[in-house]
Amino acid sequence: MTVLPLIEIGEPTDPQALAWLDRQRRACWQADAVMLVSAAAVHHFFAAGVDSPPAGGRRTRFWAPGPGTARALANALHSLGVGEDRIDSPPPDASQFDSEHLWPVIASQLKPGARVLIVRGHSAGVENAPPESVVAGTGRDWLIRRCEAAGAQVQTCVAYERRAPMWSMAEHASAQAAAAPGNLWLFSSSEAVNHLKQVMSSTDWTQAAALVTHPRIAEAARAVGFGNVTESRPALADVLRSLELLKRHE
Repeated sequence: MTVLPLIEIGEPTDPQALAWLDRQRRACWQADAVMLVSAAAVHHFFAAGVDSPPAGGRRTRFWAPGPGTARALANALHSLGVGEDRIDSPPPDASQFDSEHLWPVIASQLKPGARVLIVRGHSAGVENAPPESVVAGTGRDWLIRRCEAAGAQVQTCVAYERRAPMWSMAEHASAQAAAAPGNLWLFSSSEAVNHLKQVMSSTDWTQAAALVTHPRIAEAARAVGFGNVTESRPALADVLRSLELLKRHE
């Protein structure tokens, strides 16, 4: 098995976005709900220091699209004296862990005038939108529209920046070898797939197979040219089961 980094994560580079992020860190307890889109969002939002909630303030809810983000949130909030009972995420048996499956869990919380903050990442090389805008990824955009339709006021802030990796010659060689028949790539991010295309722009992927954990990732893998794309539920047990089934059919 070879592990190749496909997304490099770092601090936002835009000064305006950083200033807005700092402002939202100080104001997060004024929101009715804060959605952290990933474990990376949790880490970068809380890393620079978020004060404990003021006594008698709002009981801000925290939304997570999946169990990995929920675990990161539980750890971050614990240090601030906030229990994990304030975290909402899709149930463990959900068919997917994304915004669409989070919505039935949190929809009843939204009332006209509710304040929602979405903490997300930004892709390097993409023109920055105004820091307070609600431009986001596909799933987040869908959730934003639902929140606004319910009368909520939605803002976003960028907590981290995603970049294409800087590979060594050895990593390039490993990736090239894995484009040959009989190789299987595991992807949990459509942006990772797009970065692979960026760093290996002349590679033919039609003989390689991909196992992906979301339909949107499957679309990206097919667009890059993977000849055989299999979808799996994103839980570890399901991924392992899919790997075993694919191995049997080799």
